[in-house]
Amino acid sequence: MKNFIVIILVLFLSISCKKEIVKQPAKLIEKGKMIDIMYDLSLLEAMRYQKPLSLDSIENDPTKFILKKYKVDSLQFAQNNMYYASDYESYKDMFDEVNKRISVVQRAADSLAKIDEKKAAKESKKKAAKGASKDSIQKPAPKVNDDSIRRARMQMRDRTKKL
Repeated sequence: MKNFIVIILVLFLSISCKKEIVKQPAKLIEKGKMIDIMYDLSLLEAMRYQKPLSLDSIENDPTKFILKKYKVDSLQFAQNNMYYASDYESYKDMFDEVNKRISVVQRAADSLAKIDEKKAAKESKKKAAKGASKDSIQKPAPKVNDDSIRRARMQMRDRTKKL
């Protein structure tokens, strides 16, 4: 009797564990297009995080713009996102692809930022050098009065007498 219950329990579990938990949506977005949408939405979220006020000034919703760009409505995107998220490995691969794209763009942006910093440093050095040469030319010689000349002569006499 115990074996019978165990067998029925195993059969029940094997039948109930289907791979497809979420049904495929009627309008399935292909994987490549879904990755593109996720990439654009990730950039949008990064912009919101870095400069939240920059997106508040925009009258239109940027998320709607991205979905419109790919000719997808929000319900279709949500259904497809749930469908792809139900398969963990596939969804992880999609996010790995998005992260790979972001890291490539980040490296390019970092290298451009370094180039701009070097240019700015060179320009500031040139300005400092020009400013120093202008300062040396434009500075008038210190005014010498008779008292300072007399003191200098007296110091010179004192020094020569000591020798």
